[in-house]
Amino acid sequence: MSHYVIGDVQGCFDELQLLCKKIKFNPKKDKLIFAGDYVNRGPKSLEVLNFCLKNKKSIKGVLGNHDFYLLYLIEYKKRNKSLNAILDSKNVNAIYKWLKKQPLVQKVKIKETKETFWISHAGIPYIWSFKTAKQLSDEFKKVFKKDSYKILGNMWGDRPSKWKADLNGYKRYRTIINYFTRMRYLDQKGSLLLKKKDLKPQKNHIPWFKQTISNLKPNEYIIFGHWAALDGKTKLDNIIGLDTGCVWGNKLTAMRLEDKKLFQVKKK
Repeated sequence: MSHYVIGDVQGCFDELQLLCKKIKFNPKKDKLIFAGDYVNRGPKSLEVLNFCLKNKKSIKGVLGNHDFYLLYLIEYKKRNKSLNAILDSKNVNAIYKWLKKQPLVQKVKIKETKETFWISHAGIPYIWSFKTAKQLSDEFKKVFKKDSYKILGNMWGDRPSKWKADLNGYKRYRTIINYFTRMRYLDQKGSLLLKKKDLKPQKNHIPWFKQTISNLKPNEYIIFGHWAALDGKTKLDNIIGLDTGCVWGNKLTAMRLEDKKLFQVKKK
């Protein structure tokens, strides 16, 4: 059995199929883990989610910011050109239930190598230990199951920009969502700086992974997506980006956890 983590698909179903063929994905014995953003912008978001539902025993993942947007559209009965095929599909409720079960962080242990992989869409900030990150993901999942309508309606916004353990209510859950799904840059105190997306150096804007690397043990890894401008390049061995901008005309990337080998297919 092999574990493969796949970067942001964003509706690029044809490329996903090519990538699964390249890695020789066998749903009876292999596992796929998606790093979030299954949908939006690409032409076949519905097909991507139907593929996940068809193989749900061998597929899991984490939620990305675009996935939260889709959940919001479903809950609030809104429309979006890129996602209307899902919103109009007969199995939209099954899609909704499956997505809603996905956490904000996945922990995968590989027995053969005794290595641990933490998978989150945008990453894990240095201000959280891995234990805290997992606890917050579990807390959110539990609350989201009961109160998704109001959480989705109140998740928009960049504030609070700094995590505090005593945050409560919808401010707490908005902040948790933002760290896990929208984070790129942090300041020196760990506050989110969400406006900047490019790679040009800017004072007090620190890529989150340059701070978090000090939290990792030699046998621990973080895998994330979300930041296509990086093209997967963090220059760090233990923190690996897998969003290589397929939807923007570049590549779709997967990593096999057992040996950390990368597999890529070009945008059709």
